[in-house]
Amino acid sequence: MLSALDVRLYNTPKRAPPLPEIGALNPLQQIHRRDALWMAEHAVRPVGPLLEPLEAVEGASPLARMTTGERLTADFHGTGVTIGRHPMAYRRAEMQALGVTPAAHLARVPNGRLVRIAGAVIVRQRPGTAKGFVFLSMEDETGVMNAIITPAIYERYKLVVVAEPFLLIDGVLQNQDGVISVKAGRLSALPAGAAAAAHNFH
Repeated sequence: MLSALDVRLYNTPKRAPPLPEIGALNPLQQIHRRDALWMAEHAVRPVGPLLEPLEAVEGASPLARMTTGERLTADFHGTGVTIGRHPMAYRRAEMQALGVTPAAHLARVPNGRLVRIAGAVIVRQRPGTAKGFVFLSMEDETGVMNAIITPAIYERYKLVVVAEPFLLIDGVLQNQDGVISVKAGRLSALPAGAAAAAHNFH
């Protein structure tokens, strides 16, 4: 049975070893997010009696730096947004190789021209008055683009349209009085990692 002294000693927070000053770190070694999380936890969490006898390890955390995909996933799962670059920005070279037109360049494409677009789906709409047509709003790092999906195309690609956060769409560009959209002819999923939650069929 523990005495009152034992209980008091057990519950007394132990002082954590001092953290290295940021300026004292190697200037070539940038502090990354897992370093920051490690340091924050280290500063506020008591060592406790189990680990107290161990020698304190000073310096940066032993955790590996997050990959771009891990950071984006953490951002979107934690807050729903990212303060970094848009996920599509990291794949722009690949998109250029596939012939994808960025949202900001669609206004330069002549009406009726075949075009390929890609991005994160931010809005899915299927109004009751639209006779089964589905309207998508997607975004890349340059802006927002709209796609129109006919009932027949929707039935063919329904699971892709409804479930995939990033889409690659081939279709015909329509520019009517400055309102630009792409009438979809073929859709496919674009593996691009985490994305903000879309507003679906509201």
